[in-house]
Amino acid sequence: MILLSIILLLICTMATAQPNAPEITVSKDGKGTFTTIQEAVLSVRDYKPTRTIIYVKNGVYEEKLLIPANKCDITIIGQSQDKVRITHSDYASLNKMGTFNTWTVRVDGDGIRMENLTIENAAGAVGQAVALHVEGDRCEFTKCKILGNQDTVFNGGNGSRQYFRDCYIEGTTDFLFGPATVVLDECTIHCKANSYITAASTPAQSEWGYVFRKCKVTADPKVDKLYLGRPWREYASVTWIECELPGCIRAEGWHNWGRVENEHTARYSEYACTGAGSARNKRVEWSKELDEHTAKKLSLKKVFEIDNKWLPLYSK
Repeated sequence: MILLSIILLLICTMATAQPNAPEITVSKDGKGTFTTIQEAVLSVRDYKPTRTIIYVKNGVYEEKLLIPANKCDITIIGQSQDKVRITHSDYASLNKMGTFNTWTVRVDGDGIRMENLTIENAAGAVGQAVALHVEGDRCEFTKCKILGNQDTVFNGGNGSRQYFRDCYIEGTTDFLFGPATVVLDECTIHCKANSYITAASTPAQSEWGYVFRKCKVTADPKVDKLYLGRPWREYASVTWIECELPGCIRAEGWHNWGRVENEHTARYSEYACTGAGSARNKRVEWSKELDEHTAKKLSLKKVFEIDNKWLPLYSK
């Protein structure tokens, strides 16, 4: 009878268990497993075969957070998007560190998810200052705020696939830049200065670079001359699909970065965008309007199935 009771208890426990319950809690008040996010990440077993959930309680985490390549399949969930803030303030000219050392958060591990928190480079308008640097493959950011000025997000890693959903990303110049294949769904892209939103460096062999789907571009009141992108490298690929574009978008839409030869290689396209900045009649001749057939078939499966199958957790 006792044995039967124990078996029934185990069955009930398994039935009501929460598969996504956090394994690690981070809290600045010392009431969690760790007081810093970095400690929590480094505690995860290298190349752990199952996903680790890290829950971060409200607080300002003044950290330069590195998720190394040997720390994979980790989910970091914030208690509140606005009240969990990871912040640092390095910038390129500080001690000659250069752009690619300025990150507040750097993700080298594969399969990293971050949800419901804010990542900030608080250096201000001092030149290049990266908030989020991603090199890992299969990385997802959901309901995150990513704050900065120039070079806010570096989407690094040739062949890396990155997904942003329902995020708020702000910046001034080239604030989404890099070679990765990146899909942004229903995000708000906020522009703080007259400049360029994207600076893609997509490799020639990558079919897609940045793909914005149903995003909304907003801008500070002073902004009145804004480009959708310029090619950091010659095969830059950027596509805007069914996005809302404000009147401050320049009529020509795209810039060649002062190199006419880029006009023969850059891959810039739009489809069914709306808003005062969406008119195509004065766009540069070397950009194009996607045909309906291509646009409708541009699913996450098509964009992300490069070498192996992968669909983000919160994808539609």
